Amino acid sequence: MDEKVLNGKKNGMKALLLVLLCYILDIIVFAFSVAYVDKAVTALPVIGLAASIIVFCTAWIFFCGLKVLKPQEALVLTLFGKYVGTLKDSGFYYVNPFCTAVNPAAKTRLNQSGDVTETGSIAAVVGAVQGSANLEITSNKLSLKIMTLNNSRQKINDCLGNPIEIGIAVTWKIVDTAKAVFNVNNYKEFLSLQCDSALRNVVRSYPYDVAPNVDTTGDGVADEGSLRGSSEVVAARIRDEIQTRVEEAGIEIIEARITYLAYAPEIAAVMLQRQQASAIVDARKMIVDGAVGMVEMALERLNEKEVVHLDEERKAAMVSNLLVVLCGNRDAQPVVNSGSLY
Repeated sequence: MDEKVLNGKKNGMKALLLVLLCYILDIIVFAFSVAYVDKAVTALPVIGLAASIIVFCTAWIFFCGLKVLKPQEALVLTLFGKYVGTLKDSGFYYVNPFCTAVNPAAKTRLNQSGDVTETGSIAAVVGAVQGSANLEITSNKLSLKIMTLNNSRQKINDCLGNPIEIGIAVTWKIVDTAKAVFNVNNYKEFLSLQCDSALRNVVRSYPYDVAPNVDTTGDGVADEGSLRGSSEVVAARIRDEIQTRVEEAGIEIIEARITYLAYAPEIAAVMLQRQQASAIVDARKMIVDGAVGMVEMALERLNEKEVVHLDEERKAAMVSNLLVVLCGNRDAQPVVNSGSLY
């Protein structure tokens, strides 16, 4: 289904004035007919009276053809089930009064989108203006604005089988109204489901953190890609995956971002201990490397200055004591030796 934009339909004001003029003339004819129905010998006043009543009861139909569009709104019109075109530009339009606007997703609400169902205290405010709220809810206009879908968090196993929780925010807009309305049953639900499917498909290719011998790109070579360290790359792949899936629905995916990423609660504590252990090992390694360098420097300086001459056994004892002091978690407790070193 290809979109057909209706141009040259901005005759709403002219049509409104003509219908109002028709009603004014009809009232005048009705008044004169009532005034002369008993005085005239001919049946002309009776015919005028009947015609004015018929016009008064049926002319309202032309008001159904008046359509008002604000910026970034569209109306998909059908006539007796046939697609006739789309109104996209803002303005006051007049179309066939028997045309109906179609929007199967008018009552569908997406989380964090432009048509969120309000809750809490805001719901009370919405309830106070129930008339205008109902009008907006039941409107069949399509919004062409950029909207955001914040999908709920999902529990997915990464490529190593670890359960994680992840959530994404997808920025999208409608670019083809005909495809959005006619190619899918409900384009909002379709978008939400395709976001879930694409997210699962991409996340299963990555580990949560960098892991050895893992190929995340599919080129057969192990790399260092991960959900935590390559969030920009993962988000780009998710965006491309969703765009491929919703192309037939006339939707453009502008951006996809990871909004939440964490291990599932059942393994979060264990993984935290693992990360802490890894951090402790790295820190100890750095401390040992620094301590060994300091011991080497101390021995070299003692030899250069010829402060003291140590045999191999005393050097080993000195190295041991320095490493204990430099690598220990507590402050050193010095022992004063009042006797001979040997």
